[in-house]
Amino acid sequence: MASQNPGIFRDFAQSQNILFHEIDLHAGEQIPELKDFDGLWVMGGSMNVWEEDEYPWLIDEKKAIHEAVTTLNMPFLGICLGHQLLADALGGKAEKTDNYEVGLFEIKPTKEGQNHPLLKDFDFSDKWVNVHLVEVTKMPKGSRILASSNQCVNHIMQVSENAFSCQFHPEVCNHTFEGWMCIPGIPIALEELLSKQGLNDFEQELYANLTANQSASKTLFKNWCDLVFH
Repeated sequence: MASQNPGIFRDFAQSQNILFHEIDLHAGEQIPELKDFDGLWVMGGSMNVWEEDEYPWLIDEKKAIHEAVTTLNMPFLGICLGHQLLADALGGKAEKTDNYEVGLFEIKPTKEGQNHPLLKDFDFSDKWVNVHLVEVTKMPKGSRILASSNQCVNHIMQVSENAFSCQFHPEVCNHTFEGWMCIPGIPIALEELLSKQGLNDFEQELYANLTANQSASKTLFKNWCDLVFH
């Protein structure tokens, strides 16, 4: 979706000399031939992985993810919905959770994540932006959890040598929150979850943490590039 885009990753990509082509499936754009590309990012969305009747393009998106990761062994990075779709496309499962995270939450590396090259020099000291009522409850076979929060076990996942994903939002930039508030139904839904004051507090905390989050996100993005483009 246009309002759930690569965000600050656009700037990071430019700094890594990466050219990328954005596809908005919700707007009716088609998935191009994957073999013509060197990697695949799948970003967020307000829909759920199982809502294929309402969003039929999810079917093709899951097929593309499966092809990219299992057949082409492409570098892959999934964010939020992209994290859940990666799990679903490769035999895992994402389900609604009572321990939803809407706001900023502390995320820590697991034992497997502590010395993982994806998290090299990554600063976990700050809280991270989350907007999810669904979490990955079953991981694809052979995958590993690299980071968790108190509410969500699977926040960073490695599925294959080149495929990684995050439940939180490392791509957040100075227009992300505004974009989310333009999605039909989202402002009301978030107010119901947080209260009007809680939603305002969420916005203020997001911007207060933005500089620190983007610094750590840049490290995460560079580490991903170093791992998958070798």
